Amino acid sequence: MVTVAVAGGTGNVGRTIVDALVQSKKYDVIVLTRKANYDVDPSRTTCVVDYGDIEQVTRLLESKNVHTVISTIAVLDEATGKSELSLVAAAAMSATTRRFIASNWGGVIPSDESLRIPFQTHRLATIKALEKTDLEWTQFQNGYFLDYYGMPHVESNLKPLTFVLDVANTAAAVPGTGNEIMTFTYTRDLAKFVVAALDLRDWRFPMVCYSEKTTWNKMIAWAEESRGVKFNITYDSVEKLRGGEIDELPAHLAAYSFVPKPVLVGIQSNFGLYVAYGLFDLPEEGSLNQLFPEIGTSTAEGIIDCWRGK
Repeated sequence: MVTVAVAGGTGNVGRTIVDALVQSKKYDVIVLTRKANYDVDPSRTTCVVDYGDIEQVTRLLESKNVHTVISTIAVLDEATGKSELSLVAAAAMSATTRRFIASNWGGVIPSDESLRIPFQTHRLATIKALEKTDLEWTQFQNGYFLDYYGMPHVESNLKPLTFVLDVANTAAAVPGTGNEIMTFTYTRDLAKFVVAALDLRDWRFPMVCYSEKTTWNKMIAWAEESRGVKFNITYDSVEKLRGGEIDELPAHLAAYSFVPKPVLVGIQSNFGLYVAYGLFDLPEEGSLNQLFPEIGTSTAEGIIDCWRGK
């Protein structure tokens, strides 16, 4: 049985992928984490690692006969970026490791450097490092997580983070016109596609998957119908977004406790430009949805409908 190591497997996306891998019963699963986490299922094999010690990580991968490494490290700054680069180096040195999925779990990284968010630079550095190895590698692109629009009434390991549509507070701040196509993915659907992709003989870059493609205007209409009220809706122009500004939503106030306001506004103004410029409209052609039509996915309307009667 092939052994798969999930780096960051106790975290948000990582935990969901680990659950799906274990449930598939097709792989031996190893969870790599930087520190002991007592909230981990004791039936899971969890290894505490120091990513900075490349030789130690290499020995671990070889001792566990790890064939595939899936990185779900939240690469958000220089430190986490270095951790992933060290993991790539260890995987490349490991005599048993053949495949590597780099962390992204989101949308496209723009070719226009002026549109990039600082953490994307570190994610690109991982890709450049992988290109220099003999590993077969890829990265997933799945758009924006659908979980956020059903939370806390939908099963999810993510932490709440509101973008555009604040269902709880019946408000929306829409970038562009609201008719641009968005790609949304529920994390449990994403995990199913990750498991399926491991069976592919050859990997392509990137791996695209999604639960549904729709528009913000439709998302808002479903939310209004579910909550039974009209939402307070504003629209942010491209000019406003290019100036690094967004309309604040009520849910942002709570988010500032773990994401400083300037950082949150900077990220979301860029994401707003991605919406307006169509960068969240990921291609259907060649997607994992086409390769695995048997995988059923959630609908945006169904996730939002978790709010009905709340």
